[in-house]
Amino acid sequence: MSNKFEFINSLIMSAPRHRWRMCKTVALIFVVAVLMISVFQRGLVGTGGDLQIERNARMQKETITYWKEKQDKLAETRQEPVYERDLARTWDITSANCSASTNVSSIEGFSALEQNFKQFLLYRHCRYFPMIMNHPEKCSGDVHLLMVIKSIISQHDRREVIRQTWGKEQVVDGKKIKMLFLLGTSSNEEEKANHQKLLEYEDYIYGDILQWDFMDTFFNLTLKETHFLKWFSTYCGNVRYIFKGDDDVFVSVMNILEYLESSKNTKDLFAGDVLFKAKPIRKKQNKYYIPPALYNKTHYPPYAGGGGFLMDGPLARRLYLASETLELFPIDDVFLGMCLEVLQVTPIKHNAFKTFGLLKDKKSKLNNEPCFYKSMIVVHKLLPQALLDMWRLVHSDLVCTLKPGLLWEASKNLNQQL
Repeated sequence: MSNKFEFINSLIMSAPRHRWRMCKTVALIFVVAVLMISVFQRGLVGTGGDLQIERNARMQKETITYWKEKQDKLAETRQEPVYERDLARTWDITSANCSASTNVSSIEGFSALEQNFKQFLLYRHCRYFPMIMNHPEKCSGDVHLLMVIKSIISQHDRREVIRQTWGKEQVVDGKKIKMLFLLGTSSNEEEKANHQKLLEYEDYIYGDILQWDFMDTFFNLTLKETHFLKWFSTYCGNVRYIFKGDDDVFVSVMNILEYLESSKNTKDLFAGDVLFKAKPIRKKQNKYYIPPALYNKTHYPPYAGGGGFLMDGPLARRLYLASETLELFPIDDVFLGMCLEVLQVTPIKHNAFKTFGLLKDKKSKLNNEPCFYKSMIVVHKLLPQALLDMWRLVHSDLVCTLKPGLLWEASKNLNQQL
């Protein structure tokens, strides 16, 4: 019995020595393994291992998450573009702090105004807000035509159809065409965070959204006008022409290019569906109602319907300077007409811009005539599916028997009869 205890005791005493030997053995094996792997890698690199390394690097890159890529992309877009004049320019508004101006309450008739007009006047002095999404690279190089579309966050389906149809970025006969959408923030407080995340992902995919930190409302459409003009003057020194419109329009880019070529010698080009001597609407039930306290003149200055118009780049920069001299006005296209009046520039009315509808008679077959659309530059008020259907018809094997001029005359005469 005593021999058994002595044997167990000897094992216990010798255990540390066994453990030490085992550790040395494991360490030696590890060192040998490291040396073998190093030798193997050297041989691998010498026999095409660099391809495997590149493949692994690509696989690792593809596993980076969307949010990491988004941050990198946003960081890239913050880089200021390089101009021939070597001017470093950037969006210089970093704070959205803006309090109500109590002085406006002394304006005659203020107390009798509707709440939305009171709100507009209280904050009318808040002209510029920080940028949330910016793409100055859109104006890099020589851009012949920059297409700029007003939209709101929830209307992503409209933006998608435009990208699939007339809004594709392209180069035509060496002329570069770029695309941008103008947005504020969601007016739906409950869904605001969700809408913003979806918009961020949309911009991650397409990279064509300019967004500022003001709420998207009807009266704030004028803010989109002033913000774009400031943005354009900041970043777009080499853009020749601008098409600006809504996200529910049918556009023929080829007809735009043809018109611009024929008007290349026109100074201060500003063309669209122009209204002359339009009167302010005084009926409160109307969407475009303006009280005399905001505008007491009999007529508005000439202005183009905001559904779609063309202007040249140098004029856009002058319009920005003119806008700085005026108080903001709730209707954006009228406000732009006021800026043109300051510059003493008269907009050009062109029959191929139909921003107030094709015909007064909404039941007329001409409203759905693809040959008519084919001859137009802009036609307003098409929902996504209607726009897609008309685009496919116009770009099918379409045979039109009437010339564009005859179609215009037919529509003009029909409107006059109504």
